[in-house]
Amino acid sequence: MYSVLDQNIQYLPGVGPNRARVLNEELEVRTIGDLLQCFPQKYIDRSKIYTINTLSDHMQYVQLLGQIIELTEQGNGRTRRMEATFTDGTGLLKLVWFNQLKAIQRSVKLHKTYLLLGKPTLFNGSYNVAHPELDAVDNEHDEDRFTTLRPIYRITERMRRSGLTSNVLAGLVQAVLKQLHAAELPETLPDYIVREQGLVSRDEAIRKIHVPDSMQQVPRMEERLKFEELFYLQLNIANYAKSRTIKYRGFKFATIGSYFLRFYHEVLPFELTGAQKRVIKEIRRDVGSGRQMNRLLQGDVGSGKTMVAVMSMLIALDNGYQASLVAPTEILAEQHYTTLSRLLSKVGVRVALLTSNVKGKAREAVLQGVADGSVHILTGTHAVLGDMVQFRNLGLAVIDEQHRFGVVQRSRLWIKNEEPPHILVMTATPIPRTLAMTVYGDLDVSVIDELPPGRKPIKTLHVYEKAPEKLIQLVRNEIENGHQVYYVFPLIKENEKLDLKNLEKGFGQICELFPEFRVGMLHGQMKNNLKAEVMQRFQSGEYHILVSTTVIEVGVDVPNASVMVIENAERFGLAQLHQLRGRVGRGAEQSYCLLSTGYELSETTHRRIEIMCETTDGFRIAEEDLKLRGPGDLEGTQQSGMIFDLKIAHITADAPLMERAREMAIRVVDEDPRGDLPKNQIMWKQLRLMRKTNVNWSAIS
Repeated sequence: MYSVLDQNIQYLPGVGPNRARVLNEELEVRTIGDLLQCFPQKYIDRSKIYTINTLSDHMQYVQLLGQIIELTEQGNGRTRRMEATFTDGTGLLKLVWFNQLKAIQRSVKLHKTYLLLGKPTLFNGSYNVAHPELDAVDNEHDEDRFTTLRPIYRITERMRRSGLTSNVLAGLVQAVLKQLHAAELPETLPDYIVREQGLVSRDEAIRKIHVPDSMQQVPRMEERLKFEELFYLQLNIANYAKSRTIKYRGFKFATIGSYFLRFYHEVLPFELTGAQKRVIKEIRRDVGSGRQMNRLLQGDVGSGKTMVAVMSMLIALDNGYQASLVAPTEILAEQHYTTLSRLLSKVGVRVALLTSNVKGKAREAVLQGVADGSVHILTGTHAVLGDMVQFRNLGLAVIDEQHRFGVVQRSRLWIKNEEPPHILVMTATPIPRTLAMTVYGDLDVSVIDELPPGRKPIKTLHVYEKAPEKLIQLVRNEIENGHQVYYVFPLIKENEKLDLKNLEKGFGQICELFPEFRVGMLHGQMKNNLKAEVMQRFQSGEYHILVSTTVIEVGVDVPNASVMVIENAERFGLAQLHQLRGRVGRGAEQSYCLLSTGYELSETTHRRIEIMCETTDGFRIAEEDLKLRGPGDLEGTQQSGMIFDLKIAHITADAPLMERAREMAIRVVDEDPRGDLPKNQIMWKQLRLMRKTNVNWSAIS
């Protein structure tokens, strides 16, 4: 049985080397078994035949039964196409093909009855169908080759050019299932899991998902196949997490000493929120347990994650260890250095900064201090991860905005000590629970879900670029009241294709609009020392307005800034808009975010703008972002190293099933941490087959 499923797809009749290459590159189908994992996207009711006179523009795929009465080649060069006239007696329909013209000309027969499948589009007052699928019908009772429900498969344009239509794919799948008729497809889940979860067998699920008897069958088949995908996804994560706790003991921070206590009682500039206190307790429990901490700290912009990190690092110092804080940009690293130096010098903590700007003797001094232990906390950028940086005794590594760092880069922190340090990764990009259970499922998660007292919710307004009077007046009023303003543009240089306002042109226009105010400009292509100078001038209040690209997206803290204007807001994703908005609202005064767009917005873009105006809740925004974009598009999710190429399950829509799969996976790993139980051998074997790499990336994510 396995030899049949492992057979190269090119040897299946109707495929061959060329089509096999297309299937491999477009759908990652290499074997017959892979082909069976290409599940239908939807189904067409084979018994429902529409007529041309009942078509409407909102219809998706429809079936028509009729004849082609005319076939001609039109155009020349790149505009060549085949056009046909199709009729079913109730009207005429135009058919168009832009590829495989010779094959169409050879295969299509005039006045022969065809069953047509396609999506009707209204053009110049009449309906046409591009690239229809045609099945010749020899007589009106010719039903043997069609099931009641016709599966529709995902097809790319390249597949269509190779003649691999949805109908062809369905034929290949059904040929394989017929070939395997007498043999049962192998099970991949232990019997007890199938029984407890009330699932159908894998054999039944795969056969009936491709050839269902009725739509009522489909949900049960989908449940089985989705559960299997999600279960192995969660099993992979849970297994790695359990292996890590067994393998890595971790430093035990048993003492809360003078660094922590003096800072808490003498220096801490404000009362911690209840959420901050809860998270610090969770971290104290981790670092005092004797196992290595691997914790993700989520908190919306301005929620106080940095202060939690500071107090966690002081616990490391109290136990004789060093700490590091790594940030993705020099601006943010320098800001952390300034903040930590100001706060911690009062309790005798030496903080050093290491970025590409720190050179010569200054760099040597930092490296020496880190090596001999006189530097207690090292802040910096990717430079901290370099081989030349050798800690005397690194006990805690904090990574800020961790999605900006690749997995391999983060792994370098693990070799900075004989035993891996405790890891605290922070993000101000809220992660939906469903995604956190996958991408970061091996990390313990803490959430700061409470803003410091006195903060007012940011008011977000949608304005159109051709009616900026409201925007201009609000900006002028805020500056006259002593506040500052960000203006963010999506591009630096002109791009005629996208027709976006560019930063330099926008800078000139803003200077003209507000001649009485001082305006600075900041973007990523500026030299580091110039960027730092511009940012310092804005932070000190010398500039009233900062015109910038998204270089200010992460971490820049100017409490006096009360207005964020985002030009061409339709060009930004939800997560990025939320990050940019978080640069204001960091003081006690009312702050504003103005989203400036054109009038012509797609439905999805309009929904993004609506969501931003409706809520400042980062977690709700993250959930909506996941719904709109899908997990594969979200920043950072492709770095996880997890099995993430789901073929039928959906991270958001199937969240309850994900919970079931996760609970079962954790139970299995707790009962069988070393994979010894005979009842689970089928499961561990399947997991080994599914893993794409032997590198334990998830342990360092």
